[in-house]
Amino acid sequence: MKTRKLGANGPEVSSLGLGCMGLSFGYGPATNQSEAVKLLQTAFHSGITFFDTAEAYGPYKNEELLGEALQPYRSQIVLATKFGFKEGRPDKGLDSRPETIRAVAEASLKRLKTDYIDLFYQHRVDPDVPIEDVAGTVKELIQEGKVNYFGLSEAGAATIRKAHAVQPVTALQSEYSLWWREPEEEIIPLLEELGIGFVPFSPLGKGFLTGAISESTQFDPTDFRNKVPRFSEENRKANQAMVDLLKSMGEEKNATPAQIALGWLLAQKPWIVPIPGTTKIHRLEENIEAVSVQLSTGDVQKIEEAASKISVAGARYPENLQKIVGK
Repeated sequence: MKTRKLGANGPEVSSLGLGCMGLSFGYGPATNQSEAVKLLQTAFHSGITFFDTAEAYGPYKNEELLGEALQPYRSQIVLATKFGFKEGRPDKGLDSRPETIRAVAEASLKRLKTDYIDLFYQHRVDPDVPIEDVAGTVKELIQEGKVNYFGLSEAGAATIRKAHAVQPVTALQSEYSLWWREPEEEIIPLLEELGIGFVPFSPLGKGFLTGAISESTQFDPTDFRNKVPRFSEENRKANQAMVDLLKSMGEEKNATPAQIALGWLLAQKPWIVPIPGTTKIHRLEENIEAVSVQLSTGDVQKIEEAASKISVAGARYPENLQKIVGK
């Protein structure tokens, strides 16, 4: 496994991280505990050293799972978790008050079975708490040795600048993939200017870019994709053109659509570290092999040209969730 540095002053991590949310939350029933532990430990033994969780995934269950599975390897990995929702429940709204951040840090440390959090993200920007107060609180936690690095998730450019002036931001985690490219407009140039690493979540378009989802796919009733406009049956049919593009490039490179999608992201900047999630070991192995897919400048240009002619149908979030991103 190759490694990358997260921003100018961040930790060195595997070129691909593992987004762990789906093991406990969001994509249907939670994965069986022993199977989830096996997947996490397989990821580590396959070279992944960067693991992403949050108190909101479950809530709490995902952190407990990672605490159990990864504790034996704690000194060899970079653990990222998040604060920012009331009682760890996105449906209850935002809460990034300093006292909440501190309480979440203490609780996360226990669940993760560790005495330090490598990367502590604000999960979503809280308009009721000045970002300077958020950054200042995390700065104190860093000074106390409880946190190593500060991160933001789905934050807008002005917020990133303000936070960075108080406590350097090591990484921004936001959605970015071939079918969600908004970060290219303002965010990626800003991250380059400030020396901040970029951690794209949903780099495979919540599974769509793997080619395993079609217009006829039936999701579990608890799967949040049922509420995502982009995943309506009609939009899935319309968006198949993007998968077809990845398949055709994959045939040229002897790679799967998922590997091309991840390879494209890795080719964008050397400080981008995608965190695809999965509940299946064969998918984990497939994703890891994407690090070896070599896309030339010409290949990337070819993908760009073809993708520019494809209009992606449907919003990436329902309206209530879209309202709290990019602040």
